[in-house]
Amino acid sequence: MIERIIVDPLRTNCYIYSSVKNRCIIIDPGGQEQEIISSIDMLNLIPEGIVFTHGHFDHTAAAGKLKEYYTNRNLDIRLAIHEMDREYLGKTARNRNERDFNELGFSAMDINGDIYSGLPEADIILHEGDSVFDTNLTVIETPGHTRGSICLFGESEHILFSGDTIFFEGIGRADLPGGDEQTLINSIKEKILVLPGDTRIFPGHGPLTSIERELKGNPFII
Repeated sequence: MIERIIVDPLRTNCYIYSSVKNRCIIIDPGGQEQEIISSIDMLNLIPEGIVFTHGHFDHTAAAGKLKEYYTNRNLDIRLAIHEMDREYLGKTARNRNERDFNELGFSAMDINGDIYSGLPEADIILHEGDSVFDTNLTVIETPGHTRGSICLFGESEHILFSGDTIFFEGIGRADLPGGDEQTLINSIKEKILVLPGDTRIFPGHGPLTSIERELKGNPFII
C-alpha cells in the first residue's frame, strides 16, 4: 500500500508505505505533519519509522514534530538516512541546509521557518543494500543530487521511491553543494535504468512514472 501526500513548502511527495499488516513507514515528510498523521490514522496504520531519500529540508521538515507526536504516544519512531547526508539532521541541520540553499540566493528559513532546532539526530545510518525497517524495500545508493541520495527499491512489487534522483521526464538538480551532474547521470544509468521496465517510480516531486517510460522519454538520459 502506498499513499502519497503532497506537502509544503516545495510540493514534495511524502509517501506512507505499508508492506506489513497495520504497519507503515513514512518516506520524506517535508511538512504538514498533521496531514501525515491524519492519513496514517485514516488508514489505521502504526508507523515504525521515517526514512529520507536525502537530507534537504523539503524532505525532512516534519520529522521532528512527527517523532515528538508518536513518542508522546509511546511509539519509538526511528529516523533513517544515508551516512553521507546525516549532517542534515540534528545539531548540524541548520548550517548544512543554510549553506545549500543560500547558493540559490534565498534562505531556507524564508521558506520553512526555523525548523532545524527540532530535527532529531539520525537513529539509523543506511548503506547500499540495507533493508529499510520491517519492509521489503532495499537501499540503492544514487549520489549526484546530494552525496547521500538514495532510492528505495521494492523488488517483489516492482516499485522505486526515487527521491530527487529521477522524475517524470526529468532528473534532480545537481548545482547545490554536494551535487554533481555527471555523478547523478551515472547513478541513474547504472543503478536505476537497469531495473525492470515495469518498475513504477514514485519520485520526490511531480507525477509518478516508470522505468520504461523514462527510457523512452526522458530528455536528460536518452
